Amino acid sequence: MTARRKVAILLSGRGSNMQALVAAAREATCPYDVVLVASDKPGAPGIAWAAEQGLPTFAVSTKGRAKADYESEIDARLRDAGAEFVALAGYMRLLSDDFVARWRGRILNIHPSLLPKYKGLDTHARAIEAGDKTAGASVHVVTEDLDAGEVLAQAVVPILPGDTPATLGARVLAAEHRLYPRTLAQFVSR
Repeated sequence: MTARRKVAILLSGRGSNMQALVAAAREATCPYDVVLVASDKPGAPGIAWAAEQGLPTFAVSTKGRAKADYESEIDARLRDAGAEFVALAGYMRLLSDDFVARWRGRILNIHPSLLPKYKGLDTHARAIEAGDKTAGASVHVVTEDLDAGEVLAQAVVPILPGDTPATLGARVLAAEHRLYPRTLAQFVSR
């Protein structure tokens, strides 16, 4: 068996996609290990969960810090952990061009829309308002442009009559939890 690839996860909130990635990493056939879970929010529930699971964690507030300083610290922690890839899982900060360049081709993100539709925020409300029949999630390679990198995989979810952003979001999130671990595993195995 080949060596498992080393993945770090960045998050800002509850970390449900991180939990799905960690659960997959516990399977014997998974090609990656999670070597660090990091957050820009020290009080993020996802960091607490990861720490309870015995995973290495790192969290620091960005308030009052220059972006370059904060990202330099994250970069150092990722490298100290031996990370080869970075999975953004609800990480709500835009990464600088410099950070993306240092990790070019090795950062993935899960986005709650069928890219290239609805880059950025409020994706579920925008899909419903547009009268779309489907919504979904996309896993893409992170580039300097917001939600514009190569789309590796998508999961399609129907928009049902009477859907609200919350009800649609819950179904899309469930699809994300299935999509992201599978796509990350394929990506690190290339």
